[in-house]
Amino acid sequence: MRRIVELVDPDGNTIGETSVEEAHTPPGRLHRAFSVMLFDEDDRVLLQQRAKVKNRFPELWANTCCSHPLAGEDIALSAIKRVDEELHLKIEELREVGAFTYQALDGHGAAEHEFDHVLIGKIGADAHLTAKPEPGEIEQLKWVQYSELVADHAANPQNYAPWVPGVVRLIEAARATS
Repeated sequence: MRRIVELVDPDGNTIGETSVEEAHTPPGRLHRAFSVMLFDEDDRVLLQQRAKVKNRFPELWANTCCSHPLAGEDIALSAIKRVDEELHLKIEELREVGAFTYQALDGHGAAEHEFDHVLIGKIGADAHLTAKPEPGEIEQLKWVQYSELVADHAANPQNYAPWVPGVVRLIEAARATS
């Protein structure tokens, strides 16, 4: 089944639809996406290493979950559904902290050009024990202190997906104002 995503302008206004495959054909077409970062009560974040079989940025570390809402789909509801599909974790609420645009070429012939909505949420520290990552999506999961993620990404950006800097920047901005 071809997934249809929303094409957007630089301000995030919907201007059309296309398939995920077309959206990621170089140089990439600007389309709506989301990135979820889940925290526990000790300010640790649940990170995923993208599966080896992913056709965009395989084996790199990324936020808890990322995907595209279907055309016309509510972003938060889509993100909650996707967390369940990828990790088999039930979450009830996510809060959007902003959106950013980025563009990146993958060494495997794919492109990213996304208007990425960043959502954060809370889960229990034992969630990784009940999570059942989909092998076609996730190689492994790990908890790290949020401050360690920021420091490690600064020292080793090559280990992370290209959208992680934007996700961290928006989370930092949200923390500064809360």
